[in-house]
Amino acid sequence: MSTATKSPKAKPAKSAEPKVPKISDEVYRAELFRLQTEFVKLQEWVRHTGQRLVVIFEGRDGAGKGGTIKRITEYLNPRVARIAALPAPTDRERGQWYYQRYIAHLPAKGEIVLFDRSWYNRAGVEKVMGFCTPQEHALFLRQTPIFEQMLIDDGILLRKYWFSVSANEQLRRFKARLNDPVRQWKLSPMDTESLYRREDYSRAKDEMMVHTDTPVSPWYVVESDIKKHARLNMMAHLLASIEYHDVERPHVKLPKTPVVSGNYQRPPRELSKYVDDYAATLMGDS
Repeated sequence: MSTATKSPKAKPAKSAEPKVPKISDEVYRAELFRLQTEFVKLQEWVRHTGQRLVVIFEGRDGAGKGGTIKRITEYLNPRVARIAALPAPTDRERGQWYYQRYIAHLPAKGEIVLFDRSWYNRAGVEKVMGFCTPQEHALFLRQTPIFEQMLIDDGILLRKYWFSVSANEQLRRFKARLNDPVRQWKLSPMDTESLYRREDYSRAKDEMMVHTDTPVSPWYVVESDIKKHARLNMMAHLLASIEYHDVERPHVKLPKTPVVSGNYQRPPRELSKYVDDYAATLMGDS
């Protein structure tokens, strides 16, 4: 008779989620800069031709909308491209036609406006949190395709992007913000409330898509669990959706040497107030 004891059954290992391949930082930085260069060309084309471009960024809190906008605008002229991120409506604005406060931020000729959230607040947060009535919500779903058709008929180029983030990744990003001194401001009670109401937001988003994803004004979904991929994907798609071209800029000729008349004398240094050389304190004894 064998005296060997049976070894306990090994617990089955938890199946780890398959790792999604990610591009290297080197490839990301190179491609990001290439796309940013193209956005400068797009900006100049918009300015030169008098086009009007509106780009709408929507999605759950923490989905990466702001980070993408930041990369798009990094090298753009703020007089041509601007961001519209409206706060909660005032009492006076609540008494206006719903779209009125957004219309004030639409571009003039030769301008680009990026809406970091937009009139679609009524389809999401206002619907879920009860900030609008069911009648106001239903009216919004009916009027929005008409409103956007009016913008397009008037010549505005309109693009709409929905940034989609999974529940696990959204929670991970919120946790990362908790103790991050430069990103804590991004986390609010409304953000944490959105975690508890995730399914409500999903239903609201689905209903929004049914009514406002139209042939002339479609929604484009950006999978954003990997931020760097999402940025590149969205930026490349937007550029590919517009038939822009290089615009020849005026040739700028710099003088070989500064023009010196000999009649100017700089005031004594002690008459001006200079900021302290803080940088020097960081160099130590070097």
